[in-house]
Amino acid sequence: MERRDFFISAAAAGVAVAAGSSTASAQAPAHKQTPTKRPEKPGMLYRELGTTGERVSAIGMGGYHLAKHKETTQDDAIKLVHAALDGGITFFDNCWDYNDGISEVRLGWAMRDGNHRKDMFVMTKIDGRTKEEYNKQLEQSMGRMQVEMVDLVQFHEILRMEDPDRIFAPGGAMEAAVAARDAGKIRYIGFTGHKDPAVHLRMLEVAQQHNFHFDTVQMPINVMDAHFRSFLKEVVPVANQQGIGVLAMKTFGDTGLLKSNTFQPMEGLQFSLSQPVSVVITGIDYPNILEQALTAARTFQPLTPQQTDALLARTRDAALTGKYEMFKTTAAFDGTAANPKWLGEAVKMPS
Repeated sequence: MERRDFFISAAAAGVAVAAGSSTASAQAPAHKQTPTKRPEKPGMLYRELGTTGERVSAIGMGGYHLAKHKETTQDDAIKLVHAALDGGITFFDNCWDYNDGISEVRLGWAMRDGNHRKDMFVMTKIDGRTKEEYNKQLEQSMGRMQVEMVDLVQFHEILRMEDPDRIFAPGGAMEAAVAARDAGKIRYIGFTGHKDPAVHLRMLEVAQQHNFHFDTVQMPINVMDAHFRSFLKEVVPVANQQGIGVLAMKTFGDTGLLKSNTFQPMEGLQFSLSQPVSVVITGIDYPNILEQALTAARTFQPLTPQQTDALLARTRDAALTGKYEMFKTTAAFDGTAANPKWLGEAVKMPS
């Protein structure tokens, strides 16, 4: 498929996702949760989350930024979460290791009164690759967030080719995740990664070998990814084919992509929203950044093929070597590489 044809079909698929349709060949998960109905506010886009039956905001609030800056107080973070809810955002991202757990604590305080939790689709991520480590981290995450159930828990930082083998091995984290789902502690299971589309494809391949259907997959989707080790080109079509909800991240690479001076923030958000994804998760650390994200949703029109071509032509030279997508080419974003103990002890592989 030629590049232009790919993005034309991708934009069309994005409109289909936004309209709540799915491909005829999408594979439904073997288990079935009862979707939760949440209020939908004018001015926000809402999309189907793969084949789960859930409808969530097309803008997701990134959890890392709730405690990224030293000057951001807990009260600041709580007000930001409540303002996001007021603006129609229902998808809230987080992770067990974000800011030593402070991000989860702050999201928990924002839900503390109980009135807000029912309007929120809450996701967190677990680093553990073993059953024991996964269970320990999940209990810690639930305690920090003060919840009895998490809507979506994803295996975090699937960066290595052996990560799928460790997770699906006997005694691996998948055993814990399925047990937690069966016990009602979590509702959906997904995975994330930002290094190389080949690793994502292997995770999906190993899942199929074990007859397991992921509900979601999270990956970088941005104006530079299209040119270099592209998740958009290689992984998104497979996820769409399998009915897996695609969660886009690294729209700006924590501002790193913007340093190329090849595109504006609103262009980056509109590009990601124009792709066949369920949610664009973006870091929101200040009220003006929240307003930028809400404006992107409120004013959204899928990019035309001509607009897409022009934007990609502008970013091509800067993107070709991965210089600005440092999460792909360096270890700067690899928390589990800097802290291998988070993964847990290596499980014994069958001989």
